[in-house]
Amino acid sequence: MTAQQPACCAPPRTGGPAPARARPTAGAGSLRGVVDVPAGRFAMGDAFDEGYPGDGELPVHDVELPAYRIGATAVTNAQFATFAKATRHVTDAEDLGVSAVFHLAFGGDPADVVGRAAGTPWWLAVRGADWRHPEGPGSDASSRPQHPVVHVSHRDAEAYAAWVGGRLPTEAEWERAARGGLEGARFPWGDDLAPEGRWRCNIWQGTFPTANTVDDGFLTTAPVKTFAPNGLGLWQTSGNVWEWCSDWFAADWYARSPVQAPSGAEEGTHRVMRGGSYLCHDSYCHRYRVAARSANTPESAASNVGFRVAADAAGSR
Repeated sequence: MTAQQPACCAPPRTGGPAPARARPTAGAGSLRGVVDVPAGRFAMGDAFDEGYPGDGELPVHDVELPAYRIGATAVTNAQFATFAKATRHVTDAEDLGVSAVFHLAFGGDPADVVGRAAGTPWWLAVRGADWRHPEGPGSDASSRPQHPVVHVSHRDAEAYAAWVGGRLPTEAEWERAARGGLEGARFPWGDDLAPEGRWRCNIWQGTFPTANTVDDGFLTTAPVKTFAPNGLGLWQTSGNVWEWCSDWFAADWYARSPVQAPSGAEEGTHRVMRGGSYLCHDSYCHRYRVAARSANTPESAASNVGFRVAADAAGSR
């Protein structure tokens, strides 16, 4: 990762570029569990100026979007399993044979740890970690069918989205939906992180990265319908897992973004991720705010990265 995208978010893939492979048949699956977002305008960006300068959350700027649909939740293990069975899709993490697991979540054979991320030793490179085995060999995603699928690259997410007849959301679509109708708010529910002392999202509590008090109930992922949905009916757009967007990342994008339906920079090396994850903590990665941005290389995967699907409004094509 660069200085703008510290590896608490998700470390980049190592071992070379992922190989090209055939894409599943578009539209063969079924697009379900989406909510309708009406056409409208909103103010995109960090109204509190709390972001990391290199993340490019400023300036706050108006964006106007046509109507669209977006997943009420991140894609689950059960949904991805249906896709993988139907298409025989092999994820980038499965192909490489190694993926990134947070050190406190790993409880397997130490021999399966083949390395650590440079500068961020809490990220272990674990042999056999993938979407079916989120913490490596011995762990089993089938016992958590309603948790978000993880260890999926941007390419894996695109393949799933196309199979169900959808696509990944643009960064602007993601932020507007994540806000749930609260203009300029810090979080999907308002400006206070834990109103009345109650946790509203799955992030880190304690001292990162050594001690998580698990006050919110979860060390790693939570089921996708934990806590409460926002005003548009979206669940967990703060914390839990990072969610891939379709855009290429550019730190200066907001200064040149068009008002009408922006879709990000024309090219880049990193794809945008939004929402934060169960590892976010204000001492190191204050990116669980709805305005926060991060990014990673498209072939990268980790135990805190997933996605939700979007689609054009019904009847728009």
